[in-house]
Amino acid sequence: MKAKKYTLNGEEKGFCELPAEIFEVEVNNDLIHSVVKGYLANQRQGTAKAKGRSEVSGGGKKPYKQKGTGRARAGSNTSPIWVRGGKAFGPNPREYGGTIPKKMRRAALCSALSDRANNGSIVVVEGMEIEKPQTKVVGELFSKLDISNKRNLLLIGEDDQNIYLSGRNLKNVNIKHVNDINVYDIMQSENVIFSAENLVEKVKEVVKK
Repeated sequence: MKAKKYTLNGEEKGFCELPAEIFEVEVNNDLIHSVVKGYLANQRQGTAKAKGRSEVSGGGKKPYKQKGTGRARAGSNTSPIWVRGGKAFGPNPREYGGTIPKKMRRAALCSALSDRANNGSIVVVEGMEIEKPQTKVVGELFSKLDISNKRNLLLIGEDDQNIYLSGRNLKNVNIKHVNDINVYDIMQSENVIFSAENLVEKVKEVVKK
């Protein structure tokens, strides 16, 4: 499997060989779905809380006598049917997520990358070095590649701070360090752009983590 390689000026410069063990595996959509669901569940804070009838202020004395008022019987003003009463079956802090097995996560990551490679949505930029942050540089590159109107995932190295600063304000661009890639970000993007050819090989190490 090969991906098109471009210069920072948007000129096509041959192809980049993609590792077969990462970009040429059988796509397992069910596995990708399971891992994405697990990822999203882990992003939930689970901090929603509502006070029950034992937690709201009030209670104690019976609001009024049992008979003779013409009103419904009431034993406490903390009842859920009263204004300012406790919430019946309200939410409590909880953990929505869980642990995604490494084997599943690795296989899903390879499936997601292979899916993008099969669609010709992997792009490699050779020598994407920016001396000082300039949004215009990255914006013009995406325009020349005709992908500025699509959702793009730009993968950068740990030392590529200027690339991050140059592209973070662009619409439809998600910038991640290659060490932080995940299945959700890949599936949310129409194109995966590597800011350097050596990052393609770096993915091997990331998958094995």
